[in-house]
Amino acid sequence: MSIFVDRNLHSSLMDLFLIITAAILIIVGFLGSILPVLPGIPLSYLGIVLLHLTTLIDYSWSFLIGWGIVVVIIQIVDYFLPIWGTKKYGSSKYGTWGSTLGMVLGLFILPPWGMLIFPFVGAVMGELIAGKPSPIALKIGFGTFIGFLAGTVLKLLIGIVFIYIYVRDVWTIVATAF
Repeated sequence: MSIFVDRNLHSSLMDLFLIITAAILIIVGFLGSILPVLPGIPLSYLGIVLLHLTTLIDYSWSFLIGWGIVVVIIQIVDYFLPIWGTKKYGSSKYGTWGSTLGMVLGLFILPPWGMLIFPFVGAVMGELIAGKPSPIALKIGFGTFIGFLAGTVLKLLIGIVFIYIYVRDVWTIVATAF
């Protein structure tokens, strides 16, 4: 009899560990939607996978694979949106490099606002260095900002969906326990 109690206790502790770790990953992943140094959406997805590994929540394979595909697509789209924004508005290599340098500087200078401002400033400065007139450089900087903002909004929306899934399923467990 004590063997079964120990197994149940071990299983319950492991479930609790996985649920808490999943919460941490989903929260850090959501923050990573804004902070480019963190792989946001993949971390949140890993949190959902950890929930599946508990004995309390069972997602279908199609659910897990479907969301895995969405995460990969979002990562690819997020990489190309700022580049698309700069190119759509006529950026040169200088503007693209300025935007990238601005993104890196923005991580360390005035975060999180620096990550919004510095890619724009970097793209504008890069285009001014390339010899483009101020109005064109500002237009390209705006394109960079739009591309970055679109990627961030997309990641935030997926992050909110993962938070919803977590809260919904953990709340169901808590509600049935009492």
